[in-house]
Amino acid sequence: MICPFCANETTRVLDKREGNNGKTTRRRRECQKCSRRFTTFERVETLDLLVVKKDGRREAFDRVKLRSGIIKSCEKRPVSAEEIEKIVDEIEAKLRKINTNEVSTKKIGELVTQRLKKLDEVAYIRFASVYRQFADIGDFEKELAKLSKSLPADRQNLKQNK
Repeated sequence: MICPFCANETTRVLDKREGNNGKTTRRRRECQKCSRRFTTFERVETLDLLVVKKDGRREAFDRVKLRSGIIKSCEKRPVSAEEIEKIVDEIEAKLRKINTNEVSTKKIGELVTQRLKKLDEVAYIRFASVYRQFADIGDFEKELAKLSKSLPADRQNLKQNK
């Protein structure tokens, strides 16, 4: 492993830990020349997953783009970075289990909305409004009505009493 600070090719591993449920290996390294420390991650390389856009274009699946969309939806909400990372991991794992290397944006969007609906209702509405391209307030009202109907009875009573 090349040192990112001095480009020396001789480093030693100080610590090795399994991460992300055994899907990654984290290694803490030290450069033999400059003695600076850095971390590397090892992950199994998988086949490229292509995302089929609405207009038929195809682009490589981008985990960062998926995370970014979820983060925007969860902005200023009580959702931790760990919860967001867990959603991204679960969705990527589901997509990679499909017996094809192409997946539609619709499938990805549905997986995200399902997870956000369970996690945080406001984040769910935010994501759904962009993903489903709400045109006006009526679209929001329809989605909120559906969401209210799906709430457990005790939560509906709580909301009505406020």
